[in-house]
Amino acid sequence: MTRATAVRAVLAVAVLLASVYITLTMSPRLGLDLQGGTRIVLQARDTATVEADRETTDRTLEVLRQRIDSLGVSEPTLTRSGEDRIIVELPDVQDPRQAAEVIGRTAQLTFHAVEGEGTDQPEEKTPAPESTTDPESTTEPAPATDPDSDRLTLPDEQGRLLALGEPRLSGAGVEDATAAFDAQGGAGWTVSLEFRKGAGQDWKKLTGEAACHPAGDDRRRVAIVLDEKVISSPQVDPSVGCRAGLPSGATQITGSFSADEARDLALLIKGGALPVPVEIVEQRTIGPTLGAAAIDASAQAALIGAAATALFITVVYRLFGALAAVALGAYGVISYAALVALGVTLTLPGLAGFVLAIGMAVDANVLVFERAREECADRPTRSLRSALTTGFRKAWSAVADSNATTLIAAGLLFFLGSGPVKGFGVTLAIGVVASMFSALVIARALTEIAANSRFVSDYRGVNGIARPGAVRTWLVRKDPKLFRKSARWLVVSAALVVVAVAGIVVRGVDLGVEFTGGRLVEYSTSRPVDVETARDSIATAGFGDAEVTTAGDGDLSVRTGKLDNDGEHALRAALAEEGGETTKVRDELIGPSLGDELRRNALIALGVAVAVQLAYLAVRFRWTFAVASVVAMVHDVILVVGAFAWLGRPVDGIFLAALLTVIGYSVNDSVVVFDRVRELWGANRRTPLDTIARRAVLQTVPRTVNTGMGALFILAALAVLGGDSLADFALALLIGIVVGTWSSVFTAVPGALALERSAKAPPPPAPGKGKGTPRGKARAARRDPLDNGARV
Repeated sequence: MTRATAVRAVLAVAVLLASVYITLTMSPRLGLDLQGGTRIVLQARDTATVEADRETTDRTLEVLRQRIDSLGVSEPTLTRSGEDRIIVELPDVQDPRQAAEVIGRTAQLTFHAVEGEGTDQPEEKTPAPESTTDPESTTEPAPATDPDSDRLTLPDEQGRLLALGEPRLSGAGVEDATAAFDAQGGAGWTVSLEFRKGAGQDWKKLTGEAACHPAGDDRRRVAIVLDEKVISSPQVDPSVGCRAGLPSGATQITGSFSADEARDLALLIKGGALPVPVEIVEQRTIGPTLGAAAIDASAQAALIGAAATALFITVVYRLFGALAAVALGAYGVISYAALVALGVTLTLPGLAGFVLAIGMAVDANVLVFERAREECADRPTRSLRSALTTGFRKAWSAVADSNATTLIAAGLLFFLGSGPVKGFGVTLAIGVVASMFSALVIARALTEIAANSRFVSDYRGVNGIARPGAVRTWLVRKDPKLFRKSARWLVVSAALVVVAVAGIVVRGVDLGVEFTGGRLVEYSTSRPVDVETARDSIATAGFGDAEVTTAGDGDLSVRTGKLDNDGEHALRAALAEEGGETTKVRDELIGPSLGDELRRNALIALGVAVAVQLAYLAVRFRWTFAVASVVAMVHDVILVVGAFAWLGRPVDGIFLAALLTVIGYSVNDSVVVFDRVRELWGANRRTPLDTIARRAVLQTVPRTVNTGMGALFILAALAVLGGDSLADFALALLIGIVVGTWSSVFTAVPGALALERSAKAPPPPAPGKGKGTPRGKARAARRDPLDNGARV
């Protein structure tokens, strides 16, 4: 065992032990779509006096946090998104009506002059708290009131009705309100008020006008109102003179307060009202049974798909395939531990991404093993260890580029996706990094240790790479002239695009509620209800425009336009008359403004994906290869969207996640092919490019097929076991992998050949002979890794 192999083995064991410890001692953080609950997205709105910026949104968030705490919800989560949005997650809350009512209250904290008793008979009179300050006072005649002003009649703290004037200032003017115990003055617990600069003058004017009335008169009081409830109505202290008023920093509300009462009053004044109104633009409710079913289905799909993938690569690559399967299991443990340790919230799309990454994790191993097979075929007498080392070295550029394109797709999902789709991007990125560690450290350490064994080296049929595979042997023997007339493949691809576009135009794209706005609710009934009966019941209840379809195992899906929480409750009651006990399984409400925004962001995400992939490929390869790869990628996107249009399947946020993954996979395949074209063309600069392209494709077909099979096993398991939640996701990726495999060979390569005929750039340099590379170093770079350079 060499020192490098020992280092890899020790590193692999250390990471695995840490991952196992994390897996056994820490629990994953589940998103609401897996544990059940309600997710509400709020949009802060400007008012005539306050702008909904980052600062006011943060203050609004803190007020909402206090309100939600009063609901008794277990571990609620509130975060700001962007400048003016707030995301509220309420685990285990299945009926969002109360939460939406409490969260969405837009009442402003206001300060009013008291104009006297209310019109109704007041209850027993109780002295109100007083407001004290230092200035001396004199009493002057009170100013006349405007008889035309709006009068608001509300009960005070003791239940007496008060006639209140118009609001004189709002809660936005309150800088601070603190509760403190006044031991020196003997006033007990007090609440001190401090106002912002402009509001302080309004407060001084308001209290100055109230001070013009005699002590004990209701009109000498100032009412503080929250949500049409008087939370305090103190009298202005007799020491305050008429028109003098109370300065901002010298205002204290006194009374027979307990410590809790003083703190509660300070809290209400400082943060009891929202600084700006908020509007619910998105609301999602997931039943706990749906999340549990999704976890079980994903776990089964992962186990079945991983077992099938492990069996497949073991059959193809024998012993080394079995060692790669062991590394695949280690990958699963490492990536799961990374998700848990980083505190990533695991969502339903994220869970699907974790499962999918298992199937894609074998890609690097397949690239290395196919390279090693080529080395053994070219030089049968070389040692197994030497062929394996050369395979890892030559496969590195393709592994790096293909994983980089997948990471780009994951990054776009995170930065341009919304809600749970971001979780898919995170898990996909973690999966890519973990898969590279699994292949380049764990699998390499295991295979190098095995390659040092004489038994493995001598029995060439055991190791799995000393002999070429059946697919490669058959292709070499047949040697099909794939690109003799390359234009015909472009015609076939163009015809497929025409069929897909026809589906989009004729059938139309069924945009999900996420992109159109509206409400989608899925119900489970105790008695079977057919769609027509459910539609009639809902129409009778006043929801004639609702679309009713089946979902899952006998469930009903109802999609409407604008529908509030009370309307949803009435709709559920109408279904219960026919279906008995009716349980809400899933509920999605998207406001029209957010639907337009998500639709716009989806188009931006696709555009950015094309531009970023083009830029990366143009840097790493020739511009002709980059353009051809992007054309093939656009071809794949159109075919997947067209297939969904013909099938009548919905296009939503999860579909967008699948589509961006297809983009990464498509470019991944093209990168592997063009990496081989670049290598062969540099080594054989006089050979016609179409011949080079044919050889490159035939040499990379085994890798493409074997990697695709690993992903197909996982996706097929997800499509069968994942239910409605993951079926469309798996279907989009299944279609994408098939068309991506086709386009990487029969669209990207013919396109590059067509572009190269008009390009004037010379062929790429031979491997190791780039600019500034001395010949001696080039020869050294091609030397066998186990060759020490000695000659006789």
